[in-house]
Order: sequence, then C-alpha cells, then structure tokens
Amino acid sequence: MKKQLSVIVLTMAIPFAAACGNEDEAQSHESHTAHTAENGDLQEMTASADTLPSFLDDKDDNMRAIYLAAAKHADVLDQMPCYCGCGESAGHKSNLNCFIAEQNGDEITWDDHGTRCGVCLEIAATAAVMTEEGKSPEEIRTLIDNTYSEGYAEPTPTPLPGA
Repeated sequence: MKKQLSVIVLTMAIPFAAACGNEDEAQSHESHTAHTAENGDLQEMTASADTLPSFLDDKDDNMRAIYLAAAKHADVLDQMPCYCGCGESAGHKSNLNCFIAEQNGDEITWDDHGTRCGVCLEIAATAAVMTEEGKSPEEIRTLIDNTYSEGYAEPTPTPLPGA
C-alpha cells in the first residue's frame, strides 16, 4: 500500500480535468444507499470500509486507493484542513469530510466531493503516505499548511492536532 500511495502522490501532480463543484452521476447498487447532501455532493452509505461506494465504479485505481486510504487514516485526515474552499461551500470541517461524511460503527457514509477535486485528493494522499512513513499529525499538518497557505482557498476550520 505504501508504494501504491507514493505513486498516487506523484500522479496527483497531473491536473484533474474536473474541478470542485461539478456534478457527478452515480450508479446505484442494491447493497448501497445513495442520496444527495444539501451541498449537492453525492453521499452513499456502505456496510464497511471494505465496500467502496458505487460512485467510484468508473474512477481509476488511484482515486479508489485514496478513498480506501481516507478510511484507513480517518483519524489523521480529520486533523488535516482542506484548502479547496469546501469549508465555506460545503460546510466541511476537515479533509476527511471530502471523502467520508459520517462513520457509525462499521458503516461509512462516503462523500463524492473528493472525486471532483484535485486539492482534496492531493492532501489526502500526502497525509496517508506521510502517516505510513511514520510522520506525526503535527508534521503532516505543518507541510500541508505550508504547501497550501498561498494561492488556495481558505482552509477548513480544522483544529490543530492535539488541540
């Protein structure tokens, strides 16, 4: 997984054709529950992190890997801000909300916001790779804040790690 995530971070440098805010169609599966959130993002509940949402069916392996990494490292992504503007436009509190709207036991309500936003994907991939490398949430947060503090939207209102 570590090598795969490292490749993802390198791949994320290639610009995405779609930007935040575009509509994304999803296919429905009987084992999934899909609905549209108030902010227009598609959300879909699955029984566990082992079952990805159907809105990822037509996405590439890198994107699916980032969604899996978001679930695996949810505690870290919850401490990382997102700099795409989703704090204001979608009410997100952290980068985690770009991928996971809610987790209740094993059940996960996935959010498709990350499928349309390169900034969200880059931040999540960076946080996951650095976590796998043994970096602390504080070190990861410092890098992310330094990388995205200029030329990007205001960050989500994410408290500093340990605060």
